[in-house]
Amino acid sequence: MKTCLILIDAQESFRQRPYFTNTDLPAYIAAQNALIDGCVAAGVPIVQVFHVDGPATTDNPFSRESGHVKPLAELRTYPPSVTFFKHRHSALVGTGLDVWLTQNGLQKLIISGIRTEQCCETTTRHASDLGWQVDYCLEATLTWDMRQPDGSLLSAADIMARTATVLQDRFARICSVAQALDAAH
Repeated sequence: MKTCLILIDAQESFRQRPYFTNTDLPAYIAAQNALIDGCVAAGVPIVQVFHVDGPATTDNPFSRESGHVKPLAELRTYPPSVTFFKHRHSALVGTGLDVWLTQNGLQKLIISGIRTEQCCETTTRHASDLGWQVDYCLEATLTWDMRQPDGSLLSAADIMARTATVLQDRFARICSVAQALDAAH
């Protein structure tokens, strides 16, 4: 089965947000780099996706004019097969990614990147609904603590556990980097 890695929003823009912390960054970078290295070694295409949103000004970290819409500094340099810029949570909305995947005969997607519960999860659900098989590489996703509507803290670990729970066997197979790479061959 022809597989590709979709690397979503692993971009410097997030460092400019007040919620950004380095707490889980080293583990994420290690997993993401291992996934990138494994895909490059196996000849698995890597699709690079960046989120672009808001006013096209230098003070908006999600505008291309800011200079922050670029890979996280710690990410391994890799040759993307293609790069898409998205304006919605799903990488499949308005980007042409679905057309590219279909034209290239890709049947299975490995999802990784930032944020676990937002763009990665949304893209996973959308891809599954469109008929792609999805391996959601949870350890190669990153998110941060969030405040719940009642003001209490929801930890990044709890967000990741919730994402795994709602996606598993409904929209994706939750897997490790090693499992994703083993299944990509």
